[in-house]
Amino acid sequence: MEKNIISFDYAMKEILRNKANFDILSGFLSELLGKNVVVQELIESEGNKDGADDKSNKLDLIAKVDNGEIAIFEVQVNRQHDFFHRILYGVSRAVTQQLSEGDNYGKIKKVYSIDIVYFNLGEGTDYVYRGTTEFKGIHNNTTLLLSSKEMEFLPQHCDNANASELFPEYYIIYPKKFDENIKNKFDEWVYIFKNSSVKSDFTAAGVKEAGEALDKAKMTPAQRARYDDYIKFERVRNSEIDSAKAEGKAEGKIEGKAEGFVEGEAKGKAEANKEIARNMLNRGMDVDTIASITGLFIDDVLRLQGE
Repeated sequence: MEKNIISFDYAMKEILRNKANFDILSGFLSELLGKNVVVQELIESEGNKDGADDKSNKLDLIAKVDNGEIAIFEVQVNRQHDFFHRILYGVSRAVTQQLSEGDNYGKIKKVYSIDIVYFNLGEGTDYVYRGTTEFKGIHNNTTLLLSSKEMEFLPQHCDNANASELFPEYYIIYPKKFDENIKNKFDEWVYIFKNSSVKSDFTAAGVKEAGEALDKAKMTPAQRARYDDYIKFERVRNSEIDSAKAEGKAEGKIEGKAEGFVEGEAKGKAEANKEIARNMLNRGMDVDTIASITGLFIDDVLRLQGE
């Protein structure tokens, strides 16, 4: 028996920000990292953007876990050609924003970047990839270890002297590549990402809680209407983006320039987001929610409201 749940991208934006649901994120992280992880708080409500240049780098959710470490979660449905750069940018911000003026570098805590992508990013056949920073001797291939003094800056639970323990870890999950052959408990989570459903015999940490909190059948009529609006607008946006890509590609061929494709794609995506925001405003949805779903700034949504 399976229970249908809401899509995880919507859950990241709406449901999982509630402190009562932190055990879902904690369970997911525990299964992914192979250790007990507890989400303590969200350190940003919308993502890592300070100004107009950061609009395209909005992250779904950033959390502080036990020992002060940082976990970045992001679900990406639409193709983004520079997505690896986006991952690097998000992690770099999460690292540098930990320090205030005058702080020592030793205050920096480890950052985990977790990206769930539903498009073909890179070339590979696995459905989960892990990236780390390793220091290897060029001549003898030995691993660089930390001294006892340097080990003092590691979390108390960590007894691994590898210098990589100080550096970010990256995880990229491809639900569409998963063959649904469940080999371990984390595969139960990948199954959920792929099918938006939970099997009754799943036992992975956080899965039972996810099945309860994200159960479609338990949504109120207002919550279901809001979710249906989100799904509808996502489909509209994807359709308009695909159309913009086709128009941009055609224009690029006519002009003999690759820029036609890129410019058409960017312009189409921006216009699609504005149109989605207008429709949401007409349905009476609040400005903060519209900004979260569309990626627009609150000021942009307010301007649309005043049109």
